[in-house]
Amino acid sequence: MTLNHTAPVIEIEKLSKVYQKSRTETIYALKDLDLSVHPGEIFGYLGPNGAGKTTTIRLLLDLIRPTHGRAAIFGQDVNQHSVALHQRIGFLPGELNLWKNLTGRQVIQYVARVRGGVDESYVRRLSERLQFDPTLRVRSYSSGNRRKLGLVLALMNQPELLILDEPTNGLDPLMQQIFNEMMLEIRGEGRTVFLSSHILSEVQSICDRVAILRNGELKAVETVTNLTHVDFRWVTVRLQQPVQPNQLGSIPGVSDISQTEGGLRLRLVGDFDPLLRALGPYYVQDMRVQEPTLEEVFLAFYGNHNAVHAGQVEGRVS
Repeated sequence: MTLNHTAPVIEIEKLSKVYQKSRTETIYALKDLDLSVHPGEIFGYLGPNGAGKTTTIRLLLDLIRPTHGRAAIFGQDVNQHSVALHQRIGFLPGELNLWKNLTGRQVIQYVARVRGGVDESYVRRLSERLQFDPTLRVRSYSSGNRRKLGLVLALMNQPELLILDEPTNGLDPLMQQIFNEMMLEIRGEGRTVFLSSHILSEVQSICDRVAILRNGELKAVETVTNLTHVDFRWVTVRLQQPVQPNQLGSIPGVSDISQTEGGLRLRLVGDFDPLLRALGPYYVQDMRVQEPTLEEVFLAFYGNHNAVHAGQVEGRVS
């Protein structure tokens, strides 16, 4: 898709939040964040728990104030115009605390009145699509159904900007797919989604760009397409005769060699030529090349790709 770079929906400049100071150092929850989110894109805000994602969202919504720096939404300062901006934003918090003795419908009706009214037929369609029963009391909902209620509340006024903190947490795989479809439709309407997540497959499936946050500091902002086309690939070679990993260990650009059934799997950086020359004496039955997943790219930014190789990560970073 073609993004409009002339007027960012979200613009953040040197935004910082200090929660604690010691005698010798300042401890930042968020440090000097510079970030722009364009109209009509799904922007993934990626990082493990404690990285500063929720702090960023709370600052954008004026729920807390920054230590220094500024943020604007639709060109308006988030601190000076928060009340007006909230009318144009749909928000799903990471932890949703609702009135447990009310039914889902009563919660929806109350929030609708606060918003000045919503299209009831649209709310019904949302509930049906999310397979959400609004007649039950909130205290009886599972974590997944509470998340569905939160999504209805965030989406029901058809906001120009959605700010979603871990939106699919608790949803089953089928409902995650429905959520993805809904987000792509919202993007198709020209609306914008700012999506905080540590579910890497979710970000890879629907986001146009992704920011990687670590310990309150921005490490990278890139399109998902470019981010997954980093300078390493996985190569699986199936050979006619047995070859020990150490026989290929000195090839430039080759690392992390492991034995697989009938061959070897290795990590290759740079050109194929040194590897192909080294394989010259052997009969190569098959060679497969695989681009790294966003998960592997993410962990590479953290200097911890070995965790992936050992199979210790299963789609989440915590």
